[in-house]
Amino acid sequence: MNLEQKIMTDIKAAMLARDAGKLEALRAIKAAILLEKTRGTAFVETISEEEEIKLLQKMVKQRRESAEIFRSQGRMDLAQTEESQISVIEAYLPKQLDIEDVRAVIADLIKSIDAKSIKDMGKVMGEASKQLMGKADNKTIAAIVKELLAGN
Repeated sequence: MNLEQKIMTDIKAAMLARDAGKLEALRAIKAAILLEKTRGTAFVETISEEEEIKLLQKMVKQRRESAEIFRSQGRMDLAQTEESQISVIEAYLPKQLDIEDVRAVIADLIKSIDAKSIKDMGKVMGEASKQLMGKADNKTIAAIVKELLAGN
């Protein structure tokens, strides 16, 4: 079952359960998928799993930024709404690795690429982003790559 089918099933379940918060987040995911499918000149029947992950990560990032803005403005009610949507969206992403696992993967990658200095950050980031797609956000990956390359 692809993401779109799973979302449709979960929308029905949320409607029956009268879970308005979850329903709002699921409808946002559905809308984002439809926008992605109609982007460009032709309608695409399905999108790849990689594109689905990128789409969900983008949605989480947008909501995190919005929640931070709402918190800084003292609008805790809106920040909580954004955070509850984040938890719903993250349920459809692959399990996130903890920071030590990410560090271990990147350290192995640096050895295999034979990266020596911060000048090699682009090569390492490209490979790390591919390997850790959906398992860690790029901001965390970049910070660890920079830290490990600075130590070399």
